[in-house]
Amino acid sequence: MEASQTKLIDIHQLRKGMFVQLELGWMDHPFPVGSFKISSDEQLQTVRSLGLSQIRYVPSRSDVQVEDLAVADTTVVPPASPDPAVPPTITLSPLELARRKRLADRASQERSLELCERRFFEATRQYRKVGEQVRTSPVQAREQSEDLVNGCVAELLDNGESVIRLLTEVSGDRSATHPINVMIISLLLGRSLGLGEQELKELGLVAMLHDLGKQELPERVRAFDDQFSTAEYRMYQEHVEQSVQVAQRMGLSASVQKGIAQHHEMADGSGFPMRHKVDRLETYGKIVSLVNRYDNLCNPARMAIALTPHEALSVIFAQMKARFDPAVLGAFIRMMGVYPPGSVVQLVNDRFALVVSVNSSRPLRPRILVHDPQVPRSEALILDLEHTPDLGIKRSLKAAQLPKAALDYLSPRQRICYFFERAVEAPVETGVAP
Repeated sequence: MEASQTKLIDIHQLRKGMFVQLELGWMDHPFPVGSFKISSDEQLQTVRSLGLSQIRYVPSRSDVQVEDLAVADTTVVPPASPDPAVPPTITLSPLELARRKRLADRASQERSLELCERRFFEATRQYRKVGEQVRTSPVQAREQSEDLVNGCVAELLDNGESVIRLLTEVSGDRSATHPINVMIISLLLGRSLGLGEQELKELGLVAMLHDLGKQELPERVRAFDDQFSTAEYRMYQEHVEQSVQVAQRMGLSASVQKGIAQHHEMADGSGFPMRHKVDRLETYGKIVSLVNRYDNLCNPARMAIALTPHEALSVIFAQMKARFDPAVLGAFIRMMGVYPPGSVVQLVNDRFALVVSVNSSRPLRPRILVHDPQVPRSEALILDLEHTPDLGIKRSLKAAQLPKAALDYLSPRQRICYFFERAVEAPVETGVAP
């Protein structure tokens, strides 16, 4: 839905007859869909109970308009006489006003992050459930997988412009966080490459289920280790065929099975198990093989060898460029930006910051959490470099290069996990800021 067709209004202006667009994840409200006309008092009260201060509605599909409410509420109330028993209103200083605004903005940012983390956690929970079901109820496991992927795709398409958001430390087994991470990034990349809804749904299944066959392998070879013996490495490679067999038992389409089969193939023929070159690779395989490699560089089984997101992107571009389809790699770099979320950076004013989100349409101007000793960590704001043209990033750093005060303040993530959220939009015509 085009942003120009919608308006943000105060939640108290909401009335029956308004067509609303909930800017929440599909798991964060009780309605079957996120866009609908409010037709009852019960629906009205339910929407008001979601904790939103503002809500987006579609005037052209509504029976009631905000302008009508403004005309109806024209009763003039005369000013009350001063009551000597009531103390005069305290005028706040500009410094205190700025602080209160910062706290309000921070609270809004925290709510948005909390929603992303809740959705990521729920996705990993559902993935684990699929893993438990797949041996005894493969069809049910497929339906569970499709529900999860379809929900993500629907929300991504409904979001308009999306932001790639870094999550805080995510607990849980890497065997569940890795496939969800790969799925989220693959869907964002697939969308930037122009894939349609059905293609995105199939891509999401490929990305989420690409490693499901590892359950059939001994525990010691489920995660790649550069210390593997030749025999262990061959056993590890078998997870591709095992994953394809799982997909067949689940009744997944041939294109999804092929994408899973190709998630370790490389454009230069150096991948496995078939050593296919780029001319024999399908789009799903090209996308997932790249995203899978990126996530494995950022989140390896041995965290001691983990790269920062900036380092991982640099290594892929400088040392592995020939292994990936040029168009897919180019789109990935444009989407993630030079400094992907999770990168630790130094700004041109020499302050330190953590990149927390990237708008895929403006990747060179990410949003950052800045180390500011004058502002408590609990009040620190996320600064959008898109709106601060005089401030930029000078270089990327490893977490170990940060001074201790900046390291404690920014708390760089050991495990890099992402989700997506709606991009912040410009104020709309109602005069209410989004």
